[in-house]
Amino acid sequence: MDVDAGHGAALGGALPTRPGELPLTRRLRSLLTWPTTDSDPVAQLVRAHRTIHSGADPAVLRRAYTIAENMHRGQFRKSGEPYITHPLAVAQICAELGMDTTTLVAALLHDTVEDTRYTLQALAEDFGPEVAHLVDGVTKFDKAFYGKAAEAETIRKMIIAAGKDVRVLIIKLADRLHNMRTLGVRSAASRERIARKTQEVLVPLCDRLGIQTLKRELDDVVLLHLEPEEHDRIARHVRDRPGWEAYLDAVVARAKTALRRSRVDAEVTPRPRHLYSIWKDTVAGDHPSPFDLPRIAIVVDGPPTDCYAALGAVHGTWRPVPGRFKDFIASPKNNLYRSLHTSVRGPEDRTVEVLIRTTEMHRAAEYGIAAEFRFPRTGSGSSARNEQLDWLRRVLDWEQDTADPAQFLESLRCDLAEAQIQVVADGRQVVLPAGATPVDLAYELGTERGDRCLAARINGRLAPLSSELDEGDVVEIFTETDATSGFEADAAPRGPRREWLGFVKSPQAQMQINRWFADHTEPGISIIDKVRLGRATIGLALRTHHRGLASDLPLLRLSEELGYPDLETMLVAVFDRVIEPDEVVRQLIDLVDHRQ
Repeated sequence: MDVDAGHGAALGGALPTRPGELPLTRRLRSLLTWPTTDSDPVAQLVRAHRTIHSGADPAVLRRAYTIAENMHRGQFRKSGEPYITHPLAVAQICAELGMDTTTLVAALLHDTVEDTRYTLQALAEDFGPEVAHLVDGVTKFDKAFYGKAAEAETIRKMIIAAGKDVRVLIIKLADRLHNMRTLGVRSAASRERIARKTQEVLVPLCDRLGIQTLKRELDDVVLLHLEPEEHDRIARHVRDRPGWEAYLDAVVARAKTALRRSRVDAEVTPRPRHLYSIWKDTVAGDHPSPFDLPRIAIVVDGPPTDCYAALGAVHGTWRPVPGRFKDFIASPKNNLYRSLHTSVRGPEDRTVEVLIRTTEMHRAAEYGIAAEFRFPRTGSGSSARNEQLDWLRRVLDWEQDTADPAQFLESLRCDLAEAQIQVVADGRQVVLPAGATPVDLAYELGTERGDRCLAARINGRLAPLSSELDEGDVVEIFTETDATSGFEADAAPRGPRREWLGFVKSPQAQMQINRWFADHTEPGISIIDKVRLGRATIGLALRTHHRGLASDLPLLRLSEELGYPDLETMLVAVFDRVIEPDEVVRQLIDLVDHRQ
């Protein structure tokens, strides 16, 4: 069996082209694999669409195909295939995702405005403003006019269009997936460039939308073109592992028995890892051979509480591996993925991974934002969709403050970064990039709080604003207006500090700090500012001990005892964290109490 035949198109599309495959070879290969017929080229598309949406009218799909075929007639892809094969394949991917008729029509027409004489106005007249918006959202800017900024401006335009209709992003992902499947006919430099950009932006975007059924294939095809030898090594491992299926069948049978005894109605199936996932864990763990644990999925037919009953049944059958349990039901991921993850010592004392989720959770895990189109009667889909798109609204907020398209694209890459953490602030969970600081959090809570951020308490202790936050930290943000006690009351807020740009991680924080300094001509922080803020920091630290100061006299005495030439020098040292404010306050309290 060809390697790609075993791990090819997740949604049933054509096999990905291998690097270096000649156009003539590809054309002959397509004659064997392309699923349409001359008499009805959209038959498979209609069939896939009506399998999920039985009441759909195929007439509009046929009309859209006819226009697309006429407009693209005479155009060919680099593989030598007629160009119409591409929009038809993109529409097929959307159909297999379960998208609605409007999305499929837009997918068929998505390149007409960009590559043919068909205008956006004509398209709107033929198919309505909804389809026109989707097509316009995925239409690229002309490189001849925009130059190097064309790519970044195109992505910016797509994100803005997705703010009105998220189906723009789904069409774009389907478009890129088919292009990645056929990337083998391009030069080595083109393959690497396109695969790298796919890995940096579109794969994380697919993950953020929760569409794992697309992400798995994108991951694998990216691996094929960036690390072809590693791709083949992992594929050989998957193909040749002896006794793998028999072992998983035994695990599944034992799990089913345990669930029946616990009266949990569930479907249990093997859940093999895709190639990129195996490769990633192999590299991350520095394993000499592919690291691939057996894995099963338990999908319960019942409420979320049945997931915990299923967990009890599994742990009652096999000993759990310490430290390997994660509850993404109680604390969903940022793309709303929900499931229980555990690892157990299964038969033959081998470690087995187990995923446990409800049917609704399973649908959401596979199809993400597309689930509401594939399963339109699943109740709370709209509220889940609103939560899932919070990140998109945040991107749109700071997009308006970014004039430079390259900076916007870099900020988007950061925002879509896979590594993220959740912290607790103001009684709610906040998602931040890994390595984020209290300043990032302050700006996430509001621009004014970010601009006036003075100090932070992490898990009950004052900490430098440059401190990296960890998963689950409880954080309190103090602003300059919080530190009003006597001698500090007349200190007006002065805005952010330039040195924050050296450690903030989130695009929101970077944008707002840069915008503040663009609007103000004041230089970076002065010694006077450091004195003022050092004094305010001590005031905040004193408040944690329910203490305060009526004058500077105790501070003057302490600065002398600590060997500073004057009070201002000590306050600058506090601001620069040469001496920690907690230590200053401890000695200050000892000094005052002892003198009394």
